[in-house]
Amino acid sequence: MSETFVLISGACHSGWTWRLVAERLRAEGHRVLAPDLPGLADGDDPQRHGLAEVGDFIVDLVERNDLRDVTLVGHSWGGYPLTAAAPRLASRLRKLVYWNAFVPAEGRSLMDEVPPHYAEMFTQIAAASGNDSVVFPYEVFAAAFMQDADDSVQRLTHGLLVPQPLRYFTETVTPVDPAALGVPATYLAGTEDLALPPGEYGWTPRFPQRLGPDTPVIEFAGSHEAQFTRPDELTAALLKA
Repeated sequence: MSETFVLISGACHSGWTWRLVAERLRAEGHRVLAPDLPGLADGDDPQRHGLAEVGDFIVDLVERNDLRDVTLVGHSWGGYPLTAAAPRLASRLRKLVYWNAFVPAEGRSLMDEVPPHYAEMFTQIAAASGNDSVVFPYEVFAAAFMQDADDSVQRLTHGLLVPQPLRYFTETVTPVDPAALGVPATYLAGTEDLALPPGEYGWTPRFPQRLGPDTPVIEFAGSHEAQFTRPDELTAALLKA
């Protein structure tokens, strides 16, 4: 059965980063939209945008295209705009899928959810940027985000990252209750994802638990950048969800 996927990228990523996965989903007969989010398109001014705009953008995208029975997928930071948009799109949604994504809690921004040294690093990078934005340092990206690729691929991918508005890390959204919305949720977890360290700040079990005690967790082999390094595995996990 053909489905419609809307793929929401993570921090410093644009819609193009989904291309390998989108091609595989389309080859299976599915419709796929992978938009450039406000503030994350090439040439955007990071100082012009706030987190609420991204949720509004997703709602407008779905409504303007009259999309129905949508599987809304959020990667990493993309869990914030996904959560912001979901309540207004509930009647149009088939499922919410969080892939190694932040699941917002009341009054907590991304900066509240990462290890303190990450929050300090983001603040320092934004202060030095000249436009209040963040791009992950190469050393961090290579070691924790894309450690399953060789140096040439890591450097090419890192060089294509776009500046992330710091406000997207400091602003909050209202949490979502999938059961109350009547929209099921699934959490995908790459078994090699080191972008958040295991333990207190790890992706699991804390984030799936926020979606409800019975939320399915689907594990697959892949790092935080599996859309590049393990597109087959990630696509299979999305279809399983």
